[in-house]
Amino acid sequence: MLTLIYAHPYPLHSRVNRALRQAVDELPGVRTRDLYALYPDFHIDVAAEQAALAESRIIVLQHPMRWYHTPALLSLWFEKVLAYGWAYGHDATGQRARALQGKRLLWAVTAGGAQSAYSPEGYNQHTVHEMGAPIRQTALYCGMEWLEPHVVYGTGQLEVVTLAQAARGYRDRLVELLQEGVA
Repeated sequence: MLTLIYAHPYPLHSRVNRALRQAVDELPGVRTRDLYALYPDFHIDVAAEQAALAESRIIVLQHPMRWYHTPALLSLWFEKVLAYGWAYGHDATGQRARALQGKRLLWAVTAGGAQSAYSPEGYNQHTVHEMGAPIRQTALYCGMEWLEPHVVYGTGQLEVVTLAQAARGYRDRLVELLQEGVA
């Protein structure tokens, strides 16, 4: 099972994230948790989120870059769902808690700027991979395997053909992940 954590604060205005999501929504073995649809009041059902993650072998975080980070609801989701005593630390009995140990995490992020803007020479001065360091460290701290991120750049300028290629590439990546370890 692959659980896609989808976090877009303005999904009706999204062209790229919507296309990526639509490309994978019908894949067998993929379950999508649309955080802004599930929790418009920001009251996250922690037990439901933890149950979904516990059943998953692969977790995908898909969202647009917002101020060099995740959308606010995904940030809150990290704080609430990846809780001490469940994702890390020790439980009430004193046993080591590592509910996500060994699960694979893919960060699928979209960025408005061109790839060249995300470099030491670009106006963002850092790569997207560098900006993802807090997410990567969170995954590693919880015992997850960090996968090479899936990044789509230049979302505001993507032509129809390029967007279709990006969506197909994303779908192919998830299919490949689902097939790994099944044979």
